[in-house]
Amino acid sequence: MKFLDQAKIYIKAGNGGSGSASFRREKFIEFGGPDGGDGGDGGSVIIESDRNLNTLIDFRYAQHFKAQHGKNGSKRNRTGANGENLILKVPVGTQIYEEDNNTLIYDFTKNKERYLVASGGKGGLGNVRFKSSVNRAPKKKTNGKNGEEFWIWLQLKVIADIGIIGKPNAGKSSLLSALTRAKPKIANYPFTTINPNLGVTYYDRKEVTLADIPGLVEGAHKGIGLGDKFLRHIERCKVLLHLIDLSEHDLEKTYKEIIKELSSYDKKLSKKKEIIFFNKSDLFDNDEIKKKLENFKKKINAKYEIISVFSSKDIQKTKKLLIKYAN
Repeated sequence: MKFLDQAKIYIKAGNGGSGSASFRREKFIEFGGPDGGDGGDGGSVIIESDRNLNTLIDFRYAQHFKAQHGKNGSKRNRTGANGENLILKVPVGTQIYEEDNNTLIYDFTKNKERYLVASGGKGGLGNVRFKSSVNRAPKKKTNGKNGEEFWIWLQLKVIADIGIIGKPNAGKSSLLSALTRAKPKIANYPFTTINPNLGVTYYDRKEVTLADIPGLVEGAHKGIGLGDKFLRHIERCKVLLHLIDLSEHDLEKTYKEIIKELSSYDKKLSKKKEIIFFNKSDLFDNDEIKKKLENFKKKINAKYEIISVFSSKDIQKTKKLLIKYAN
């Protein structure tokens, strides 16, 4: 399934049905009087969150959504049927914005949340409503009101306990695959991951949701590489797992580049709780690793772990740490 995290759609609530201007026409009843019924209400457009969805791909090709109109009233005081509501399902983490794509309308953070985004029009009144002591045969009736209609933006921000961040080829997808049952694309070239991937890992009867965020490079907040398209997904993560390739020439510089991109996009991101993991330890012996980390330890005051995604022992240790940090 393709991943889509933004979509612009047009929504139209149903119009209310018109009231009826009808009179009784029955044998032996000379002055039957008015019997026109009211029109039915138009259906509303409701958006509901569904945890079983993880993309907005359903809104790529179908962009116009209209609820059912209310039926007109009819004779014998019969009220028109109400139009059916239209329910659109979106992933948890979806935000609704106005047409300017800047004004937030609603934010779905839980499963099965519902938000009435466009109200249906009220049905019109039949002429029986206007009968009075001075007007025994009113011909007046009213038309139904139009339902609300406008364009909105849907934006998806992945919700995960831990977001795996780092430069391209740091091993983020490999780590996600080793920790969970997720099947992200893994290859020996940059930007293998072009969409966020989600997975769930378990340890000691507890679970943690992880998101593999596409690789960040210097200038990502300005649109370089895959740009800032996926930086917003990091906003939802409780903890950031910063994965660094031990093969990098300057570990300190690599670390600071990613922190700079996070801070340039949103200063709050650089202040999130963080775990630093140095990956690909299987490519070096202990002395080489120690030498590589000497300068990093002098300049960066942070705790870190050294792992290899191919070590089952390291993966178990990682699961234990992730449960600890996420809870």
